[in-house]
Amino acid sequence: MASILIVDDDEDIRELLKYNLERHNHTVRAVENGLKCLEAVASEKPDLILLDVMMPEMDGIEVCEQLKANEAYNSILICFLTARNEDYSQIAGLEAGGDDYVSKPIKPKVLISRINALLRRLDLNKSKDIIDTCTVKINRENYTVEKNGDTFHLPRKEFELLALLISQPNFVFKRIVILEKVWGTDIVVGDRTIDVHIRKLREKIGSQYITTIKGIGYKFNN
Repeated sequence: MASILIVDDDEDIRELLKYNLERHNHTVRAVENGLKCLEAVASEKPDLILLDVMMPEMDGIEVCEQLKANEAYNSILICFLTARNEDYSQIAGLEAGGDDYVSKPIKPKVLISRINALLRRLDLNKSKDIIDTCTVKINRENYTVEKNGDTFHLPRKEFELLALLISQPNFVFKRIVILEKVWGTDIVVGDRTIDVHIRKLREKIGSQYITTIKGIGYKFNN
């Protein structure tokens, strides 16, 4: 079972989520704002954070960005809690590095299903810890990338995108496959999201490693 941190300024929601998650044997801690979230993560790094978007003082997007800027927290899954039909918050959360979102009012069965799917993805990632090509080596266990003797970290989505492309060098991954494998079938994101992440990857590992196949998708050049 997983350790889960709930971050929401609504006490009733915190209690509802905590109750349902503990029923499924997860270890749960709940805090009421973004600042306390950062403190909680620093003291005891959770496997997953349920993070409300709209909070006073520091909203969920800003919290996510601060966490993703710290290499030590790249392995933490983040699932946003958003208002129903709040498309902007959902897209902004995913582009900030979130892994999924659940719309309010929250249905416990839906929440548990989404959390289980995220945790399965985490376990799946750990099943093949190291992928080594001739030019780039990635380690899923600590989210590191090694190139030309230099080792560095990537934000989770950039890492997962690179890992997917590297898993089959010279194979063209269609955009729809990339969306499904990296962002999941239950999440609606636009093509711009892929393009932004590809651009960031090229800036960090070099543009020569990733080729755009116009109108189709991308491939990793080994």
